[in-house]
Amino acid sequence: MTQVLAIFGPTACGKTAVAEAIADRIPADLVSADSAQVYRGLPILTNQSRRPARLVAIWELDHEASLAQFQTLAHGAIDEILAAGRTPVVVGGTGLYFRAALAELEVPPQPVRGAREQWERVYERVGGHEAHRLLGERDPSAAAAIHPNDRRRVVRALELADAGASLRPTTDRLWSEHTRWPTLIIGLDMPHPVLDSRIEERTRAMFDAGVAEEVRRALERPISRTARHVMGLEEVAGLRREDAITALAQRTRRLAAYQRKWMRRLQGVVSVSADRPAVEVADEILTLARARQRVLAGRTGQPAGR
Repeated sequence: MTQVLAIFGPTACGKTAVAEAIADRIPADLVSADSAQVYRGLPILTNQSRRPARLVAIWELDHEASLAQFQTLAHGAIDEILAAGRTPVVVGGTGLYFRAALAELEVPPQPVRGAREQWERVYERVGGHEAHRLLGERDPSAAAAIHPNDRRRVVRALELADAGASLRPTTDRLWSEHTRWPTLIIGLDMPHPVLDSRIEERTRAMFDAGVAEEVRRALERPISRTARHVMGLEEVAGLRREDAITALAQRTRRLAAYQRKWMRRLQGVVSVSADRPAVEVADEILTLARARQRVLAGRTGQPAGR
């Protein structure tokens, strides 16, 4: 089996356990497509697997992550696994990272170093309306879509304009229905009450495992703007245990709803019920993959690779 297996679904639905069960059955390597798991120092908060996986804990907390950099690393990892005759199992919870791992996406370029800080100072000095006017000179389409009082987006749009990109490109550069390799995309889902219960249980288990101490140690070190977006940092650091559990569980449920919306956008996704043991889900996925592989192999003129 040389095709890529890709597993997406809402947080806490058991994606990692299913991927690990697949790797127990066939020669496979896991590739994480999660914008939080790329960081070291937060294995509990970001639910990192104990099993080795590509693109997990690859960056220190002071590293400014970018989709473009992740895409390059993900493509390299997948190509290397395939070249070794093994199956890449891409496991995603972050929609754009998932798509970037699988497809050739035209992502925004790396921002000019220091540009964001520069434009933040400009916004502070001249005010929102003048900063918005400057954006209108550089990127009229982005300016037309952003209110002058939306400081974060005005600054981001000016930063992108400096890098020769736009917050409002004329085409959807962050989406593609084509994958680099033949790929079976699986969408895991389960009933809302079951998922809500899993989220609550997992959140409490994090605190029992010592997530509060983990976050305290992490925040003692320099931390990048992108790392500060890791879900739960603010709640765990700033609230008492029970309040933090409640707040983090609520935020996780909102994330799960957003991920379900992303899953509906995925082209060619095959829905599989995750409300059962991970080994059963893994067996169903492998049955689907083998059937698909036979179909691909039986087509005359079908390329062996891309």
